[in-house]
Amino acid sequence: MAWLSWKGPRAGKRAVPVLMAAGLVALTASILLPALELGSDALKVCLQISVAVTAVTLFVSALFIRKIIDDRRQIAESEQRFRRAMEDSAIGVAIVGLDGRIVQANRAFADMLGYTRAEIEALTFFQITHPDDLQIGRETMMSLKEGKINSFHFEKRYLRKDGTPVWAQLAGSVIREEETGRPLYLVSQIEDIDARKQAEARIAEAETRWNFALTSAGQGVWSLDMRKGGTTYSETWVRMLGYADGELDGDPDRWLTMIHPDDREFVAEADRAHLAGETPFFEAEFRMRHKDGRWVWILDRGKAIERDGEGRLIRAIGSLTDITQRKEAEERLKVSAAMLADEKERLRVTLQSIGDAVICTDAANRITFMNPVAEKLTGVAAGEALGKVLGHVYWPVDEESGQRIGLTRPSAGDSHDSDQNTRAVLIRRDETRCSIRQVVSPIMNDRNDFCGLVIVFQDFTDARALQRQLAYAAAHDALTGLANRSSFIRTMEELVDQCRLDGGEHQFMFVDLDHFKVVNDTGGHAAGDALLKRVADAIRDVLGPEDIVARLGGDEFAVVLRSGAPARAATAARLIIDAIRNLNFSWDGRAHSIGASIGLAPIRAGCGEVDEIIARADTACYAAKAAGRGCVSAAPDEVSKVGATPLPLAAAS
Repeated sequence: MAWLSWKGPRAGKRAVPVLMAAGLVALTASILLPALELGSDALKVCLQISVAVTAVTLFVSALFIRKIIDDRRQIAESEQRFRRAMEDSAIGVAIVGLDGRIVQANRAFADMLGYTRAEIEALTFFQITHPDDLQIGRETMMSLKEGKINSFHFEKRYLRKDGTPVWAQLAGSVIREEETGRPLYLVSQIEDIDARKQAEARIAEAETRWNFALTSAGQGVWSLDMRKGGTTYSETWVRMLGYADGELDGDPDRWLTMIHPDDREFVAEADRAHLAGETPFFEAEFRMRHKDGRWVWILDRGKAIERDGEGRLIRAIGSLTDITQRKEAEERLKVSAAMLADEKERLRVTLQSIGDAVICTDAANRITFMNPVAEKLTGVAAGEALGKVLGHVYWPVDEESGQRIGLTRPSAGDSHDSDQNTRAVLIRRDETRCSIRQVVSPIMNDRNDFCGLVIVFQDFTDARALQRQLAYAAAHDALTGLANRSSFIRTMEELVDQCRLDGGEHQFMFVDLDHFKVVNDTGGHAAGDALLKRVADAIRDVLGPEDIVARLGGDEFAVVLRSGAPARAATAARLIIDAIRNLNFSWDGRAHSIGASIGLAPIRAGCGEVDEIIARADTACYAAKAAGRGCVSAAPDEVSKVGATPLPLAAAS
C-alpha cells in the first residue's frame, strides 16, 4: 500500500496486470496439481503455496481497490475545493485555453467587465483586451507554449462590455500534462486595479502641477526614494547652491555635510524626529555652503509620504527656499516678531496651496498675491489685480441657487478651519462661467488676529460635467433616452408614498409590443433598436409633459399618467396603440408592422407596493394579448371604469 501511495496512479495501472497474472497462476496451479503424479507431501506444499498466492493476490487487490476509492475521493474533494475557491473568490479567476478562449470564469471576473458568465465564456481573452495591450498577452502565451515560463504576472487593460477600459493585474500559471509536460490550459487571477491606476494618474498630474508651480515661484524640490537608492534634487534646488543639475543626486546624507557646523546638530535632530514619526513634518532654517564657499540661508520643508510595515522611511519629499535676503533683512532691520510671524504664516499657507490657483488677501480683503493659474482662471493679470478688492477679480456663486458665496473674515470665537465648497461657479468679468472647487483658509498671526485669506481653487468644469453625465446615464435607457427600469421604480415608489400620505390617484400602463420578435429575427438587432427608438418617440408624442415614460427592458415599456382619471388612461392607451400601429417602419427596403397590447392598473392609497401594481398591469396586458393583441385591458379593480372585457384595436381606432 505504501508502495502504491509512493508510486502514484501510474504504478496502480501497472499493478493491475501483475495481480491478474498472479491470480491466474494460482488458479492454474490449483487445477493442474492434482493431475500431476506427485507425492502427498509435495502436493500438499504446492497446494499451500497456491492458496497463499491466491490469498496474497486477493489481499493486495483489496488494498488496491481501496487505494483507487481513496484517490477518487481525494480528487473529488480537490475539485470541490477548487470550485468553491474559484466561485467565492473576491477577485476574478479564469481558466483559459491555449487558443485564448475562456473555458471557465467566475462571477467576480464577469461582473468586473459587465458580462454574464455565459457571455464571457463565449469570448477569448483577445476580444476583451485593450488593443494597445494585446501584444503582452500574445508574448506571454507564446512563452508559456514554448516552455520558457510556467507563471506570469503583469498589468494590462481590459474592455468592459460597454467599451470602457479597465486596468487589471494578472497573476497565473500554466497547467501541464503530468507525463509529457505538454501545456493544457492557463489559470489566471485577475484583480481590478483601475481605481489605483486612476489615483496614480491623478497623483502624477498633481505632482507635475505642484513642481511646475514651485519652480515658477523659485522653490527647489528634493525627493528621497530608498527604493531608487537615494535623493534627487530639482534644477532650481542645485542652482541655489551653484551646482549643475544632477551633480548632488545620490547620497541621501550628503546635504547634512553641506550645513554650517553651528546649525548641523539641531537640523539633524529635527530630521531624526520626523523620521521617527515624532513630528508631522520636517521644517528647519539653516545655512548651507555654496559651491563658491559662501553661506546661503535655506528654509527646508519636507514630509515622509511612505513608510514600510516597520515604520522605516521609504519615500519623502520637500522643498527648499533661498531665504538669504530675508535673513539679511532681519539682521539689518530687526523687524518686529509679529510681522515676521505674519509673513511666515502667509508663506507657509501659500506654499502648501500653490499647486492650484491661489489668491491671497490682507485683512482689508485687498489682493496681495495671485499665481499664474489664478490669472488664467479669472482672466485678470496679477499686476492689474494687486491692491484691488477681492470682488473685483473673484466672484463665486452657488451652482444651484446662483447666490454669491461670501468670503469674509471669521467672527470672534469662530473656528479657523478651512471652508471647502465643491458647488461653486466662478463668474468672470466677461460674464463667462467656470465651475470650480474652492478652499478658503483664514491667515491668523501668533496673537490670533485675522491677517487675510488664502483662496485655493481649481477648474472643476469637466469633472462636474462628467458627474452630470454619469447621473443621467444611471437614470436613463441608453438606447431610447427614456427613464430606465431602476429610476422608474424609484419614481413609482415616490408616487405610491405620496398617494398614501396625500391621497390622489395616478394610472400605470404596462405596454408590450406585438410582433416585435419578427423584426429582430428578419432585420437583426440593429433594426430592432431603430424600431424601439421610434416606439419611444411615438409614446412620448401622444402623452403630456407631466407624464412619465420608461423602458423596462426588451420590448416592454411603462407609462405613468400623472392626472389620474381612468377614462383618460383608456384614451391615452388607445392613442399609444394607434401611434405604434401607424409607425410605417421599414428596414433594408422591407416594411414591418407591429402593434402593442396595454395593461392598466391604478396607483393610489391601498394599491399595494410597486411590484404588485406592475404585476397587476402585466396580468392585464397578458389578458389583452389573449384577446387578440392590439387592445387595452384593465386590472380587475378597474374593470367597471374601463370595460369588463379588453378593448380591441378596431374599437380604439
